[in-house]
Amino acid sequence: MKLREGVEWAVHCCINLSWVSPDRAVPAARLAEFHGLPAAYLNKQLNALGRAGLVSSRSGPRGGFRLGREPEEITLMDVAVAIDGSAQAFLCTGIRHQGPAGGITGPAAHHTPCTVAQAFSHAELAWRHNLASRTIAELAETVRRANPAAPDQVRRWFDRI
Repeated sequence: MKLREGVEWAVHCCINLSWVSPDRAVPAARLAEFHGLPAAYLNKQLNALGRAGLVSSRSGPRGGFRLGREPEEITLMDVAVAIDGSAQAFLCTGIRHQGPAGGITGPAAHHTPCTVAQAFSHAELAWRHNLASRTIAELAETVRRANPAAPDQVRRWFDRI
């Protein structure tokens, strides 16, 4: 289950936005600068978060992005789906019915679930369930516990616009 780097970037941005005043919008370029990311590519990720309702945007000279929901209401699964979509990670192509294997498995195998597909499906469900149970607020708190000054430092850095 591979997620693109945009998911990582989006989660970090959500954590940072959770520490910025909710009435303050942060420009995409400023969010990109904070982590040394390409602004145009990060902006695409932020727009995807916006389409999912996870962030909201405001245009104009005081424009930018802010969280669209409370950090307690945004799960890691929400972010992953917004950036990477909800397609299954594993797709069974039914190779057990092809070539000589088809003769070994027999016609009854067409009516039974594929053991390989089931194993990957169970793993993916556990992975999705775990991501759905973790929130931006929880991650932000974990970062704060590891570095109590982080929220204030982030807030001050973004206030220097």
